[in-house]
Amino acid sequence: MSRTALVTGGSRGIGAAIALRLASREGFDVAITYVRDEEAAQDVVRKIEAAGRRGLALRSDAADAEAASTVVGQVVDRLGSIDILVNNAGIGRLGPVESLAQADVDEVLDVNVRAVFLVSQAAAARMGRGGRIVSIGSCMTKYVPGPGGTLYAMSKAALTGLTKALARELGSRGITANLVHPGPIDTAMNPADGPYAEPQKAGTALGRFGSPDEVASMVAYLASDEAAYVTGAELSVDGGHAA
Repeated sequence: MSRTALVTGGSRGIGAAIALRLASREGFDVAITYVRDEEAAQDVVRKIEAAGRRGLALRSDAADAEAASTVVGQVVDRLGSIDILVNNAGIGRLGPVESLAQADVDEVLDVNVRAVFLVSQAAAARMGRGGRIVSIGSCMTKYVPGPGGTLYAMSKAALTGLTKALARELGSRGITANLVHPGPIDTAMNPADGPYAEPQKAGTALGRFGSPDEVASMVAYLASDEAAYVTGAELSVDGGHAA
């Protein structure tokens, strides 16, 4: 019987790398969510299908509180199950704390915290023994290198409490919950040759950006049978950002 993964925000960057790794090397059918770029999402689906697995792209806005249970239901209805949830969708609003508007606070907490809780809640209700919940945090929960990150760091730090509590609550069902903290990762949103790249590189022990595939490899491990005894953990893929 095939296993199914749902990767939120899976049309680009880290999310796309996770979706393709789970399909091409770990043998999962994979559903992804996206908000705007349908073509990019369908391109990921084509690559999933080229790897011999079933793919599904669902338009779903994480800021919509009603979307969580809907998208999980669609995955189960169309692919048969949900065995792995990867909470990857997230946004950042950076700037001096006094400059952040109430709308910024609401949007970041809706997407980075409330949506993660609601999708995890909906997925946990449909998962069987051996299920996995993996959330994507941030290196800024371990070390904030400068000003401007209060709202984003707070939102990602909330996932620590959620992950540990989920691990306790779902452990008796054989479901694990873990949190991955990427460091500076070379994506279109934060390119390794961008205007803000050099300070980020200097802030790591390895002096470089990571790749989306390096984050995906950690998620693949947590989704595997080899990680069945790993739960409630925070794992960093940050090049020594917090060292």
